[in-house]
Amino acid sequence: MPRYKITIEYDGRGFVGWQRQDNGLGVQQVIEEAIEKLCGGRATAFAAGRTDAGVHALAQVAHFDLERDFEPDTVRDAVNFHIKPHAVTVLAAELAGADFHARFDARERRYLYRILNRRAPPALDRGRVWWVHQPLDADAMDEAAKALVGRHDFTTFRAAHCQARSPLKTLDRLEVRRDGDEIRIIAAARSFLHRQVRNFAGTLKLVGEGKWTAKDVRDALDARDRARGGPAAPPDGLYLVGVEYGGPSGGNR
Repeated sequence: MPRYKITIEYDGRGFVGWQRQDNGLGVQQVIEEAIEKLCGGRATAFAAGRTDAGVHALAQVAHFDLERDFEPDTVRDAVNFHIKPHAVTVLAAELAGADFHARFDARERRYLYRILNRRAPPALDRGRVWWVHQPLDADAMDEAAKALVGRHDFTTFRAAHCQARSPLKTLDRLEVRRDGDEIRIIAAARSFLHRQVRNFAGTLKLVGEGKWTAKDVRDALDARDRARGGPAAPPDGLYLVGVEYGGPSGGNR
């Protein structure tokens, strides 16, 4: 039974998130239905990360097993054909080892959070950025972000209904950069808590506005209390931009 690894791009608007759910359409569902039309049988797609409703992906990774062999390019093209008109695209497909798992073999996940920081609202990027019209100090946000890098108890930045067994995580990278009118928050770690990056973004916005200092961020982290953190930023600006793998079964991305 061949196992396929696919890399997927999608616009999260209109989806309840990656996972198949009863209360709306998930990206997983449209992928699986397209696979079924290709092979005539059901398949389960397992993703590297379960993105929330409204969250986008530039390079989500998933795997699934099929009953028969297809050329990887055929899988890519057929899924893309059958998935229309949804805003989901399979960028690449490849054969993977029988023991490869898109979620459990991932060594690093990278997220980007985009803030459009200008007086005028977005037109082309509406629903794809967080529009903040008041000026933000990106340098101050970047300095405050340094307090969050490393291994910590991230209870303060964890959603109340997060299902992770432990709030302890190692954050490898959290940087804030300005590019014209856009402020970009880049986060990288092996794994994240539910809404962790959005909670980071909402907290760092308070720093950019001058309402919080870097010390306030450190104190919030040390408090280990969700009520001490900033509000969650909206899903619009969040993107899963890459997943890294290693080893003979996972390859590299």
